[in-house]
Amino acid sequence: MAVERMDHVGVIVEDLQAARAFFEELGLRAVGEATVDEAWAGRVTGLPGQRVELVMLQTPDGHSQLEVSRFLTPVDEAGPEAAPSNRLGIRHLAFVVSDLRGTLERLARLGFEPVGTVEDYRGIYLLCYVRGPEGIIVELAEQTGDPTGMLG
Repeated sequence: MAVERMDHVGVIVEDLQAARAFFEELGLRAVGEATVDEAWAGRVTGLPGQRVELVMLQTPDGHSQLEVSRFLTPVDEAGPEAAPSNRLGIRHLAFVVSDLRGTLERLARLGFEPVGTVEDYRGIYLLCYVRGPEGIIVELAEQTGDPTGMLG
């Protein structure tokens, strides 16, 4: 049995509205909101008694979704850690944007700055990492050339 498709990526945040504003500024759009507190959800996550607020955001092409959630209970006492880009585990989300520099300007107005610098990858992409809400690293890429064989 093979994977049919990737459905979504889930991100947990403390400030749901700030995270939503960040991702909407990137061009994602909300396609649903919910509060989930049914017993089945706690059994799935291993967190009995959980209560979660979430928003589903979809990319403009309609192919990918991002689930941004805030746990009302139980609360993560450790809080977010702004880990470096090489920390083991899931480290970043990547989005293709049409205007990298314009996107960075809009995000800067919201208080989000690049992790490093904007760089040209082999004449194919302009790339940049931005530290988004709660330390989430977001890679932004503006396609400037033909990506065929870029990893070869």
